[in-house]
Amino acid sequence: MTLTNPPAQQLVDGKLTGASDGASYPILNPATGEQIGVAPDSTATDVDAAITAARRAFDETDWSTDVALRLRCLRQLHQALLDHADEFRALTTAEVGMPGFMMGAAGFDVPVEGLKWVTDLLESYAWETDLGVAQPMGIPTRRTVVREPVGVVAAITPWNVPNQINLAKVGPALAAGCTVVLKPAPDTPWVACELGRFVAEHTDIPAGVFNVVTPRSNEVAAVLSSDPRVDMVSFTGSTATGRAIMAAAAPTLKKVFLELGGKSAAIVLDDADVAAAAGATAFAACIHAGQGCALTTRLVVPREKYDEAVEVAAATMASIGVNDPADPNAICGPVISQVQRDRVESYLRLAEEEGGRIVTGGRIVDQPGFWVEPTVVAGLDNTSRLAQEEIFGPVLVVIPHDGDDDAVRIANDTEYGLSGSVDSGDLERAKSVARRIRTGTLAVNGGVWFSPDAPFGGYKQSGLGREMGVAGFEEYLEIKTMAEPA
Repeated sequence: MTLTNPPAQQLVDGKLTGASDGASYPILNPATGEQIGVAPDSTATDVDAAITAARRAFDETDWSTDVALRLRCLRQLHQALLDHADEFRALTTAEVGMPGFMMGAAGFDVPVEGLKWVTDLLESYAWETDLGVAQPMGIPTRRTVVREPVGVVAAITPWNVPNQINLAKVGPALAAGCTVVLKPAPDTPWVACELGRFVAEHTDIPAGVFNVVTPRSNEVAAVLSSDPRVDMVSFTGSTATGRAIMAAAAPTLKKVFLELGGKSAAIVLDDADVAAAAGATAFAACIHAGQGCALTTRLVVPREKYDEAVEVAAATMASIGVNDPADPNAICGPVISQVQRDRVESYLRLAEEEGGRIVTGGRIVDQPGFWVEPTVVAGLDNTSRLAQEEIFGPVLVVIPHDGDDDAVRIANDTEYGLSGSVDSGDLERAKSVARRIRTGTLAVNGGVWFSPDAPFGGYKQSGLGREMGVAGFEEYLEIKTMAEPA
């Protein structure tokens, strides 16, 4: 469909506006490198106003206590997203460079389904739990556990799958009764601004409950992590930035949720169909140009079947190539920006410096936009930087293992612990290996864990807490224990 540029505006205290000083910055289409719009370059004054509005809305309105109001408003937002789905999908492809086929999954449909799931949860969620009567210190007492919203939430989101992550934070936070300041990545502010516009124009959400600010400067945004009026920071992004946010939040001891990097391993056991597993892993590493924190970017295969796995992975990636994300058949589109393209290119040079062999791909595509060929790297072990560091591009490293114990060792030999997969001809054997992998999600023999009702998050330096599912909703709650005479 033809894209109609929306008026990208921040939402502060119920008003859709530009930056307070009128400044803006360009939004680029990653597939062409051309400017397709602008976003407000929010000032420190704008961010302060958004925090002030969120604080007032939490402290002085009924949003935090009126479940029926929240239920009605979130259903309105869900319906607005459904009513304008085609426009939102086209906008996402243009701004994010995300292939259209992803809109049926993390690009759009699953996040919108997730908003409905958490809204439906409100109808049955037990806000209070009766612990019954006991006699602590000899005094007959009835105890009740009460769940209440955390307060003001700063939601800071990345550029790779913005609809998924924006809604996975905003939906549960609002459903819990929190108020929110959403700060998207400056690479993809457009879809966040549209979410703000939908809230303002299609829902009865009170002014100040939901705010969107789009500063380009990290320094301007940093106050969201340190301001004492903010009760919680919910962040998805790099591990390095997560550490900085955690440090900034420490003086005020605010709650912090972090969903960070990954370097996930796809383990293939010696009784598996190696060709099928290698092909599937190579395909997955190409999706959205490899820009997914949970993608399996280390293919760990039996040493005796290493050459076969490399050959199949390379053939798969070569057949996929790169395509315009607006093409219905596209799997691997552009990376988000020139900065990201240059980063991926530096790893391609490093692969050869470390003694690796680029089997297919390995080059920047010479055309407008930000394109990298899908690449398979062989000949490296798990100590190499390519096997240890998150690249966020369509790059797959194939690593040999010498049996189940060695495969587990390799998978766990990383600072990350976000996801992974295990393939075996014996389901119980695959599950036994999967239980030994220190990650937050595991796909066993092709199972799919990604769903609105399934918690997602990481071990080790892949983060703190869980997103989605009941566990993700409860990240935005405090627990109060009350006691009264029995």
